[in-house]
Amino acid sequence: MPTTAPRPTPPHPVPLSAAEARRLSLRAQGFLGAPNRAAGVRGVLRHLGAVQLDTISVLARSHELIPYARLGAVGRKKVEQAYWTQTHAFEYWSHAACILPIEEWPHFAFRRRAYRNRPHWNHHLPDGAYTQVIEQLRAEGPLTATELGGAKNKGEWWDWSDSKVAVERALMFGEVVCVERRGWKRVYDLAERAIPADLLHDDLHDLECVRRLVLQAGRALGVGTRSDIADYHRLRSEQFDAVIEGTGLVPVTVEGWGGKQAWADPAALESAPRGRHRTTLLSPFDSLVWERARAERIFGFTHRLEAYVPKPKRIHGYFAMPVLAGGRLVGRVDPAREGTTLVARQVSLDGPKAVPGVAQALLEAASWVGCDSVRVERMADPALKRDLVAALA
Repeated sequence: MPTTAPRPTPPHPVPLSAAEARRLSLRAQGFLGAPNRAAGVRGVLRHLGAVQLDTISVLARSHELIPYARLGAVGRKKVEQAYWTQTHAFEYWSHAACILPIEEWPHFAFRRRAYRNRPHWNHHLPDGAYTQVIEQLRAEGPLTATELGGAKNKGEWWDWSDSKVAVERALMFGEVVCVERRGWKRVYDLAERAIPADLLHDDLHDLECVRRLVLQAGRALGVGTRSDIADYHRLRSEQFDAVIEGTGLVPVTVEGWGGKQAWADPAALESAPRGRHRTTLLSPFDSLVWERARAERIFGFTHRLEAYVPKPKRIHGYFAMPVLAGGRLVGRVDPAREGTTLVARQVSLDGPKAVPGVAQALLEAASWVGCDSVRVERMADPALKRDLVAALA
């Protein structure tokens, strides 16, 4: 992250229209303008600062969908290689469990310290279990929890084994790092081996860590409120308040945001966003939409993940993916795969104008995951379904 001195703060908030704020957000998140294909997946990760992980896999896992949405049909194996080879990334707690650029390791020192000073834990850890895990990793190299002695006891999913409790605590403390996912299992290694020597330190003061993360989040969002920016790395409001003046982010007001104080990246304000809008399916865990209140404010689009909602109560489907087209969220698709057919189990559109964008997004996604056809199942409006099926033919 650049460490240049913050720019002078203007005396009065800069007024932005709702459309300007939306375009600033889209450009900052990599959906407006030519994608940086030369930088590829690693460039997307460095720019966003955090790519959220999730267990659900429909078309692909969320961390694969994030670069796909910005770059197009980048090979899925290349995505994994870009994250995990040559020490380019590590996994840690940011917005949630996230893949983070390796350069961000020093900036999470405040969180590692907080975990080390935590007085109470849900899992009891027997004497010697922590040291045993560290010594096993030192002797044998990168291992999964299963290879360390078993991830679980014989109870429910949260009934972790002692070795799993120990290695997860070591990860929180920063003594151990998750260096890749293998079959969705975390692969752990010692930080002293996995983190480059020039980054392996906790030298930064808590306030400096938070200041840098607030600045990074502000740049990645383009424009955001206090809650938008703080939520990006799950910072507390008081942490944001303590550092915002030192970030150089510029106070702005945004039309239609209910008078909420907001801040913008000053570099983003220097030029009007231009270029081609991406048309794509979005993971519900994409940083463009992962905060529901922000998505409603910017796009007038209400969305929630219904995977954990009882099936009879679902409105849009198990893993409904918002569709981005023309710089707007124009609908939702709940996808599945049957052989070489991408199945749109349920589709919700804003109206006839959304049909071409949704069709394009479905066809591109089908090609990316190796499908050669698309089948549309449920839609509330029969006329819109006929139009979409025709557009997909």
